[in-house]
Amino acid sequence: MYMTGIYDTNQHSVFLLNYHLIMCTKYRRKVINDLICKDLEDMFIRIAKKYNITLEEYNHDEDHVHILFRAEPKSELSKFINAYKSASSRIVKKEYPDIRDKLYKGTFWSQSFFLLSTGGITKDIVKEYIQSQGE
Repeated sequence: MYMTGIYDTNQHSVFLLNYHLIMCTKYRRKVINDLICKDLEDMFIRIAKKYNITLEEYNHDEDHVHILFRAEPKSELSKFINAYKSASSRIVKKEYPDIRDKLYKGTFWSQSFFLLSTGGITKDIVKEYIQSQGE
């Protein structure tokens, strides 16, 4: 069943943990351009190393970013996302001071985010595989 794909490993596990993260600016303010996106991506890569996270893809629209990344079982995703949001917000406001006027009370990111685990097979296939064990 799990023969396709390339897996990650550590000392005690074999795994494939892919995630799709979407983060929006506060009140969907349209402030992200190509330069800001590049800085946000660079910050993601720097912080991700500390959490055993690897960037796969990063892109943006004017008011949100889409990020595809791999993680390890021990990666603390909520701590990582909060660290990333905090650091990237600080950097963007420092490097692009004119952006502050466009933000709501100086806040860059919305508090909420969307995180989806992704994979090569569906939940129904996994469920069927588990149900067929022992037959």
